[in-house]
Amino acid sequence: MKKRILITGGAGFIGSHLCEKMLSEGMSVICMDNLITGSKNNIAHLENDPNFKFINHDVSRFIEIDEPINYVMHFASPASPIDYLKLPIQTLKVGSLGTHNALGVAKAKGATFMIASTSEVYGDPLEHPQKETYWGHVNCIGPRGVYDEAKRFAEAITMAYHKVHKLEVRIVRIFNCYGPRMRINDGRAIPNFIYQALRDESVTVYGDGKQTRSFCFVSDMVDGLYKLLMSNINEPVNIGNPIEMTLLEMAEQIVKHTDSKSKIVFEPLPVDDPKVRCPDISKAKKLLGWEPKVELADGLKKTIEYFKNSSKF
Repeated sequence: MKKRILITGGAGFIGSHLCEKMLSEGMSVICMDNLITGSKNNIAHLENDPNFKFINHDVSRFIEIDEPINYVMHFASPASPIDYLKLPIQTLKVGSLGTHNALGVAKAKGATFMIASTSEVYGDPLEHPQKETYWGHVNCIGPRGVYDEAKRFAEAITMAYHKVHKLEVRIVRIFNCYGPRMRINDGRAIPNFIYQALRDESVTVYGDGKQTRSFCFVSDMVDGLYKLLMSNINEPVNIGNPIEMTLLEMAEQIVKHTDSKSKIVFEPLPVDDPKVRCPDISKAKKLLGWEPKVELADGLKKTIEYFKNSSKF
């Protein structure tokens, strides 16, 4: 019997790559998404695969699956500031009610459960780089609080199910990820910069551009997620690229790689925008044997090509 996996948010950016990965590993995949930020285009190439099934459903409502399930990966959630600022209540509901419902499926089926958490649980960190032991520095009522606290609650209820119901759980804290299938209007730095650079528009950097991020290409991310799912680690694990760079440096790289005529312009920094963001991945390296391999130049080339071939250009 094939192993079967339920991936919520499976038509999203990372979710659709996970669907591909699990099919390639010989699993049967149930992709569940309400398409609020995901897209059927991301999974259109999978729909004729007999081992793939799509269900249009909002996981904030009760989830009913007839088939046996071996794994549940809960990746449903708005994940960019432009989305969760526009959809604050839906973001909170999918992190709370959605996680509860997805955990309920895993408990009923005896499945291993993975929650997609985020580096945002660390907030605007006072520890750098961020280890899994750091508790975070979060403004729970600030504009980013709906996402930060939804994910912090999701981690808490996941760990409660592990302790009370002995459910096998995996908690992954995802740091900035990029690659093909990001939305052009995603609102995050890399798609914004690429979109503007390809159109020779001014590339918008917020603040002085000195705030840092660490960017992990999606194939590396998916490899880390798979290794964590197949492990026996119930505690949180950072998955991301520890190579840190400023957003100004990233903007300059994208202008260079697109041969753009764009000029870089500066606009006011959004409220509670983290000044630094870099994972300590010692735990992933030691326990999973994982670290990112894709060089920034190669990852940007693939991502830029994807945007160039998009219908928006």
